[in-house]
Amino acid sequence: MHEHEASAANPYQQHHFETPAQQFDSAKLGMWLFLATEILLFGGLFCAYAVYRANHPEVFLWAHHLLDTRLGAINTVVLLVSSLTMAWAVRCAQLNHRRGLIVLLALTLLGGCGFLGIKYVEYEAKWKHGLLWGKRFGPDEHYVAEHFGQPQGDPHAPAASPPPGVKLLPPQPASDIAQRSVIPPAATGPAGRASDAPQEQQLELRPENVHIFFGIYFLMTGLHGLHVLAGMGVLAWLLRRAVRGDFSSAYFTPVDLGGLYWHLVDLIWIFLFPLLYLIH
Repeated sequence: MHEHEASAANPYQQHHFETPAQQFDSAKLGMWLFLATEILLFGGLFCAYAVYRANHPEVFLWAHHLLDTRLGAINTVVLLVSSLTMAWAVRCAQLNHRRGLIVLLALTLLGGCGFLGIKYVEYEAKWKHGLLWGKRFGPDEHYVAEHFGQPQGDPHAPAASPPPGVKLLPPQPASDIAQRSVIPPAATGPAGRASDAPQEQQLELRPENVHIFFGIYFLMTGLHGLHVLAGMGVLAWLLRRAVRGDFSSAYFTPVDLGGLYWHLVDLIWIFLFPLLYLIH
């Protein structure tokens, strides 16, 4: 009888919970546990990034110039704004503002569409110019030259002496770029010394194994993009239910949990953007 009365008072309360508050707390704990597994997944990728960058700093320093920092920054702003609209949507659900909830969920969903649209533009450029992973890596030299340009400075000035432990190769024509590292391998030389060399000499030569960077780039951003797509599916489901009038101050758990997932997606990109686009 008690369970029947509770269900009648709140049709969204499941029979195995004593109160709506207990149900809400249990659902939120489950979501936090799920988010912890997501953090472990991306944490492993961040560890792989750290290992490869420590052993091949010149690869990351050279290759990140071929990413479009402007588009990456725009995507960062898009996700930050969408995180704001998502948090606002949760608040509207708590305050019984149905119209505001619908509008803000739609804006958040639109932000996800904008993010994936910009990412598509980036991916298309990489595919078109051969900036891919593994054996697919075959960069368009004209595209590379446009990004790096000609070395700046006085052409008659004497060349700067390289720092200890750094071996600089003589400049070569763009059509015959050496596939060699500008520093010795990590086993015989200190990692991280590529940044000590003059920038002009760093960018004249393409280091070996640049495809490693683009493999990591596509893996991390692609997996993040799949999470954005999944989040958009959740948002579309929440929007449909919001239009139907399922959410109120008495029941807004799905909106709150969907917001937590969307915030995690935003947070992961906050780390990806500087690690991939803003390398120094």
